[in-house]
Amino acid sequence: MSHIPPEESSLEPKNEAQTMQRREFLKNAVLTTGTIVGVGGSLSLLTRQASAATPEAALIGGAKRPLGPYDTSEAQTSYQSITTYNNFYEFGTDKAEPAKRAGTLKTRPWTVLLDGEVKKPQRVDIDTLQSWFPLEDRIYRMRCVEGWSMVIPWFGFPLAALVRRMQPTSKAKYIQFTALNDPKQMPGQLEGVLEWPYVEGLRLDEALHPLSFMAVGIGGRLLPNQNGAPLRLVVPWKYGFKGIKSIVRITLTSTMPRTTWALSNPGEYGFYANVNPKVDHPRWSQATERRIGELSRRPTLPFNGYAREVASLYSGMDLRRNF
Repeated sequence: MSHIPPEESSLEPKNEAQTMQRREFLKNAVLTTGTIVGVGGSLSLLTRQASAATPEAALIGGAKRPLGPYDTSEAQTSYQSITTYNNFYEFGTDKAEPAKRAGTLKTRPWTVLLDGEVKKPQRVDIDTLQSWFPLEDRIYRMRCVEGWSMVIPWFGFPLAALVRRMQPTSKAKYIQFTALNDPKQMPGQLEGVLEWPYVEGLRLDEALHPLSFMAVGIGGRLLPNQNGAPLRLVVPWKYGFKGIKSIVRITLTSTMPRTTWALSNPGEYGFYANVNPKVDHPRWSQATERRIGELSRRPTLPFNGYAREVASLYSGMDLRRNF
């Protein structure tokens, strides 16, 4: 089953007055996980001070802060829309199904296997993994291959930090991500839409790029199940299906991973999946997009607006063939 562009519907998000304060987020995270993530990680967020005079202050988790070097200043999509309009086929193919059905997913206890072309393979608890890194806010554009988009305030850590901690061997050229495969928790896996488990991947240089991100939260809250709890990939210059959710394994490999959508329909979904308004999907244009919460369509930007940062990764490549 292939992606079908959503209708130009009247999805009108309702803006929340304010999301959770930083201190409340940390308290709830402790109650949820039973673990305080490490000093230098989430605790450092409590001491951040945003200048009231800063014009580029951003509202995240109920607290203002200056925009960081990787943030977009565009208006953020409402938390309501981010958490109720989702592609997560493990819970169904309708956009509303993940929010309704993902309550069956149990995100604690949860472990992630780190293996492949690394010096010391290991299985690590999700809370321990989070404690390894200072956690950051990132406000990114997200563009779906179906032709709609959002602006999402993620919370997590750079993928590059995790890759370096895994200590790649000289044979490591790619990184493969594998999601949970458990039909009892993920009823959509019983529907035969795709081959499970869901698998995605990147070239190692893409994974090491500063924009590549591992998210554990949204808008100051722990990542909701329907958005890929407890750990998901965010690569903002690529179409959203590259952002694999509910990750249980991260493997460094010497060969290009066989990714789920590329296996399902290689003529429509390539390994790279870079946002490119000049390369249409075989069944619809990619030249414009519908930002959720807006009525009119807007032009799609090359690499989703991140061309200055990432275009050099693909120097000399034919982006029509390597789509």
